[in-house]
Amino acid sequence: MSCREIPRCEVSLHCTPDDAWMIIRNDVIDVTNFLEEHPGGVEILLEYTGCDATDVFESVGHSIAARMLVEKYKIGVLPEHEQTHTTQYISEAKVSISDQLIF
Repeated sequence: MSCREIPRCEVSLHCTPDDAWMIIRNDVIDVTNFLEEHPGGVEILLEYTGCDATDVFESVGHSIAARMLVEKYKIGVLPEHEQTHTTQYISEAKVSISDQLIF
């Protein structure tokens, strides 16, 4: 299944509890159905809906399960010209996950 390209301007329109999208590592995710399940509460997710939440997501030190949820809720990717997180940045995040699996 190929991913749909979704521009930032479209993501920015989805910023309500009934329609909540965000960007993590150039992936667009729809967290609408996850809001009530988020261990940190609804409010923290709503603060970042409609925008790029990569830095805050990475700074929290999410578990492997949380990182896997990003894939579960992924609905698309940013167009290449709008991507801000390099392949190296994403590769480093994947290596970090791999390290967690080993230890």
